[in-house]
Amino acid sequence: MSAEQDPIRVMVVDDHPMWRDAVARDLTESGFEVVATAGDGEQAVRRARAAAPDVLVLDLNLPAKPGVQVCKELVGADPALRVLVLSASGEHADVLEAVKSGATGYLLKSASTQELLDAVRRTAVGDPVFTPGLAGLVLGEYRRLAAEPAPVADAGEPRAPRLTDRETEVLRLVAKGLSYKQIAERLVISHRTVQNHVQNTLGKLQLHNRVELVRYAIERGLDGE
Repeated sequence: MSAEQDPIRVMVVDDHPMWRDAVARDLTESGFEVVATAGDGEQAVRRARAAAPDVLVLDLNLPAKPGVQVCKELVGADPALRVLVLSASGEHADVLEAVKSGATGYLLKSASTQELLDAVRRTAVGDPVFTPGLAGLVLGEYRRLAAEPAPVADAGEPRAPRLTDRETEVLRLVAKGLSYKQIAERLVISHRTVQNHVQNTLGKLQLHNRVELVRYAIERGLDGE
């Protein structure tokens, strides 16, 4: 991490104290700033609002309030918050529910410490991070949703916002599931430029996060070209 760059602010939510402390310790030792921890859902919402982390590392199975509800409330209040679910469950229903509630990524607890650290870094810049095998599942679900009948409002849809050719190009690659780093390499531009294009596109389309952006792109067939 470069000297002039502020450390990524992370909050860890898990109801097992030993696991929670171990994850927080690993993050701290690797240069992240752990701004808060919590052991139940209610506490998580309260502390996250006070601590304002960049990334929330969240277990789904929590007392007082389930993880998906925590995610929905916090991301709903602050769309810039990135949520990385760290769960023992690889059940497809759990993964899809987490993504629909606003999670950026989903990692199984069987992941190595290095995989977790890398996932938190990538989540912080908005890259979707999934345990191998789950990314295809999520993309398949987007496609299923996109194939459903469009809302009635689409009949007299207001004029679509104009995206530049480069923004459309980036959007197409996002829809194909490429990471920002891969897009930067493909288009021979910087990682930051890719982020800027994505942020501009989100603003123009009035979308809140990459999940919504991928769905928008797939609905318009941009993932198949």
